[in-house]
Amino acid sequence: MNIRNFCIIAHIDHGKSTLADRMLQLTGAVADRDMREQVLDGMDLERERGITIKASAVSVIYPHKNEPYLLNFIDTPGHVDFHYEVSRALTACEGAILVVDATQGVEAQTVANAYLAINANLEIITVINKVDLPSARPDDVAMEVESVLGLPAEDCLHVSAKSGTGVPELLGAICDRLPGPQGVVEAPAQALIFDSVYDDYRGVIVYFRVVTGTISQGDRIYMMGAGRTYQISEIGKFMPKMTRIRAPIVAGEVGYLVAAIKSLEDVHIGDTMTLDTKRAAAPLPGYEEPQRMVFCDFYPAGDTQFEQLRDAMERLHLNDVSFEYEPTTSDALGFGFRCGFLGMLHMEIIQERLEREGGVDVVQTAPTVTYEIAMTGGEVVQITNPADLPDPSLIAEIREPLVNVEFITPDESIGDLMKLCESRRGIYKKQQYLSEGRQVLVYELPLSEIIYDFYDVLKSITRGYGTMDYTLLGFKVDRLAKMDILVNAQRVDALSVIVHHDKADQRGRALIRRLKKEIERHMFEIPLQAAIGGKIIARETISAMRKNVTSKCYGGDVTRKRKLLEKQKEGKKRMKRVGTVDIPQEAFMAVLDTGD
Repeated sequence: MNIRNFCIIAHIDHGKSTLADRMLQLTGAVADRDMREQVLDGMDLERERGITIKASAVSVIYPHKNEPYLLNFIDTPGHVDFHYEVSRALTACEGAILVVDATQGVEAQTVANAYLAINANLEIITVINKVDLPSARPDDVAMEVESVLGLPAEDCLHVSAKSGTGVPELLGAICDRLPGPQGVVEAPAQALIFDSVYDDYRGVIVYFRVVTGTISQGDRIYMMGAGRTYQISEIGKFMPKMTRIRAPIVAGEVGYLVAAIKSLEDVHIGDTMTLDTKRAAAPLPGYEEPQRMVFCDFYPAGDTQFEQLRDAMERLHLNDVSFEYEPTTSDALGFGFRCGFLGMLHMEIIQERLEREGGVDVVQTAPTVTYEIAMTGGEVVQITNPADLPDPSLIAEIREPLVNVEFITPDESIGDLMKLCESRRGIYKKQQYLSEGRQVLVYELPLSEIIYDFYDVLKSITRGYGTMDYTLLGFKVDRLAKMDILVNAQRVDALSVIVHHDKADQRGRALIRRLKKEIERHMFEIPLQAAIGGKIIARETISAMRKNVTSKCYGGDVTRKRKLLEKQKEGKKRMKRVGTVDIPQEAFMAVLDTGD
């Protein structure tokens, strides 16, 4: 049988999942009565937000020129935070369908995903989607694709995934233009693990793509990275649901297996499986380790215990290896986990999945980035928590991560976007004309300046038409310092931040003002202070709740009232010495909304 392995890549909201729906419908993989929008998006979170979070694999049979074709395709995410999911999907394919919105044109993630596919030596078929909309300009967008990506405009297919127009022609082009897999069936088995999920009854379910050889039910497999062997009790394919089969899965095909794998640590995404009786000589290349950009702490809240949170983390990490976690402690919040994410949206998704799928309540601290600390003794260390910053006398310099940010924006927003980048310590690199009314703008920016509200501000000043994509360049030395927050003269490590000296006063005042709004009044006065080293740079005071102790005095000598007020004052002092301040969850996130 002819086999075609490909993935669907695009910028977010350009119609990948809708195109996958039409392809499933036209090939008969899903009956019309079972059809629904985003059929491959299995999580409620994906359907609610209208975005793809996890790449989904599916196999369908399609007859073309009187021959059956097995089409294995993967619907991938489009947001920059899920770049790792896209890179994994490309490794399992020989071709890619690049979807471009006929009304929006080439956008930042379109370019990034296209270059990923080009670097992976994949054959690319360009699809101009949404051609049935009144504002569609398919010919102009095809010329954009040619000028920006170098893919011929005349080869672009015009498709409407919503109505199904052009989808049969696309399926034909996939069969004709994409190459088949090159693996040898007779060679020793090599299969790449590209995903996995945990099932309470069957254990770990492994998703794999066979590169050479065959894998059958009953085989004893050997995982070359983990060094473990297992007996396969079930194999199957995604059609589009997991469907058990009896025939072996041969080179070029995609499937899943169940082998009574109970330990979460035994399955590594990117590992190579082979047969225990006839092992392959070397493992497959696998994947590059994902680059975590954003870090924050999760602590158990409400009735959730630390052990429950740990179990939920372990299960979620198996399904999404792109986030990492390690135990940590905080004087204010107790035992929890320090977690690393690919970006801010990834962090939000992980928190929601923990609460929904793991059934836990968590308190989240403000996100930070990785800093490199050069010590006076020549040693270089990396920290992800400002509270871990060494003693200033031992620090030679502090380096922050720098990213190359590529914007695609309307002409009228160029000035406002440049002002935004300059206010965030950006360095102008280049500007390029893209098409009528749109330009590409490239800046170097500190990562810490774009992880907070930068994307929201970008969308606001460009009226929703601006897009961005960023790549890590490395670390750069700058005038940075740790700003501590003192609540009632006690340092709260979870609120510490690393700031630039030029913005320290402004940032400190804004943060203290926000904290004053978030922390409720107590029976005693609470001073809030921002400090760099021993220098206080900002202060606010939350006044105490007061009782009118002189209300019972209807007259008489004034010394009686003074006596009552002095007695109250002494009581407040005593309460302040022994009292503790209740800090709500919102206060730990106040760092995010301190403005510029």
